[in-house]
Amino acid sequence: MSGVTDEFITIVSGLPRSGTSMMMQMIHAGGIPALTDEIRAADEDNPRGYYEFEPVKKTKQDPSWLESAAGKVVKMVHLLLLDLPTDRPYRVVFMERRFDEVVASQNSMLERLGKGIGDLPKERIIQVFRAQIESVDKWMREHSCFRFVRVSYNDLIRDPGPPVQAVNEFLGGRLDTGAMMHVVDPSLYRQRS
Repeated sequence: MSGVTDEFITIVSGLPRSGTSMMMQMIHAGGIPALTDEIRAADEDNPRGYYEFEPVKKTKQDPSWLESAAGKVVKMVHLLLLDLPTDRPYRVVFMERRFDEVVASQNSMLERLGKGIGDLPKERIIQVFRAQIESVDKWMREHSCFRFVRVSYNDLIRDPGPPVQAVNEFLGGRLDTGAMMHVVDPSLYRQRS
């Protein structure tokens, strides 16, 4: 691949609270336009915004939004990758974060929103998340329209250089890596294990 082109759709995916919004900001700062609708406003949990696009939630019923998504980056929660039609190329930047931190961050956000966190023990939630990620991983490996790179949120916060270089190379090598690294803000890393 010679550079950032209009041939494929760039997707940032992963579990909720795994650093997907930060990676969206990074890739957008790097030079790929973000496909967002700004319906979900920034808040205490994501002070720089969520970078979401509502139509992705209904991809299974209506994938028409994909027609204008080539050459852009869009965020999709991990399970929605299974709803994508396999008739076009995707480049997926899949965010990973320690499972216990994901659960803690999600619980913290739900409590702030006044929503219950449910009765499932943390170990069971982690087990479910692990199985879901394995299912998504298998799906992407079985369909040649997907290429993907895994990025550790924990590594990104600790030392952004190597993950940023990996993402840049994966997406064609023409992103502004300095601008991408400038987005990383360790002060937003609040749920640490």
